[in-house]
Amino acid sequence: MIEDKNPQRTSIAQLGEFGLIEHLTKNFDVKQESTLKSIGDDAAVLDFKDKKVVVSTDLLIEGVHFDLAYMPLKHLGYKSVVVNVSDICAMNARPTQITVSVAVSNRFPLEALEELFEGITHAAQEYKVDVVGGDTTSSQKGLIISITAIGEADEDEIVYRNGAKQTDLLVVTGDIGAAYMGLQVLEREKQVFQVNPNNQPDLDAYTYLIERQLKPEARKDVRTLLHALEIKPTSMIDISDGLSSEIIHLCRQSKVGCNLYEDKLPLDPQFISTCEEFNIDSTTVAINGGEDYELLFTIDINDFDKIKGNPNFSIIGHMAEENEGIHLVTRANTKIALKARGWDSLTE
Repeated sequence: MIEDKNPQRTSIAQLGEFGLIEHLTKNFDVKQESTLKSIGDDAAVLDFKDKKVVVSTDLLIEGVHFDLAYMPLKHLGYKSVVVNVSDICAMNARPTQITVSVAVSNRFPLEALEELFEGITHAAQEYKVDVVGGDTTSSQKGLIISITAIGEADEDEIVYRNGAKQTDLLVVTGDIGAAYMGLQVLEREKQVFQVNPNNQPDLDAYTYLIERQLKPEARKDVRTLLHALEIKPTSMIDISDGLSSEIIHLCRQSKVGCNLYEDKLPLDPQFISTCEEFNIDSTTVAINGGEDYELLFTIDINDFDKIKGNPNFSIIGHMAEENEGIHLVTRANTKIALKARGWDSLTE
């Protein structure tokens, strides 16, 4: 919202492609033993010895996945790494490397890309992943970011989406729905700003929600937490598209049903009060809002005593026979069929 009226602008064309790559990647350090060759050749060289390799990739497109009216470029760089690292964490693997590709239009000067890469560099340091390659090219429209994440795990550590059993418990990390409400607050303030550019928003009441939207964190700690509890999930997924969508993914791939309990959903107080202010039902947002990047997983019912009361986890339901279907059990004890109303980038 606050704009520097006299920003320094260096044309990217001045550097050329190789000069640009060298300029943007000079701060990337190599920390992983498995990185034999990083940036600077035709390909990176990785050595995982007896480990299994996990790979995931995501595309972030301006106007579809982010709005630069309220998304600072540094935050965008950080978030673009996090959303990919989260997929590796959802396999119960350890993220180790990423590649970063960026397409930019000529409205972006070098300083804008420096901000973006400052965020990418910060996230790479935070998550201890090596940036080992990528690509830069021009774009006719806006900014496009594509990141591929690579991770490692022993074969017996990897958790898939298809391992849930009928008697398993359904568990989620952290709290849910906050990122979606953070987006609603930012969209509202954008509308106000467009009507009155001199209006400075007071966002103190929404700091947690906005942080969950602009600077989410991947749950790299969960693998260690579960290992310490001697729990291996039977299935797992990250919550990027909304809780209901992710539950349906687990159920369909594991061929089970599920009962999700409304009164067990972990909701932050700031989230609840903001839902009331916007006159939106908090349960609807909690099960359909995306981008929380928490982990949703199932555990054997015999592991209940190991996890109950743990502040990092909430048991929100249990799996059932496939023919029972997938339901939300309301506070009034009625069953409502769960539908995937989360984010779908192909239809929105």
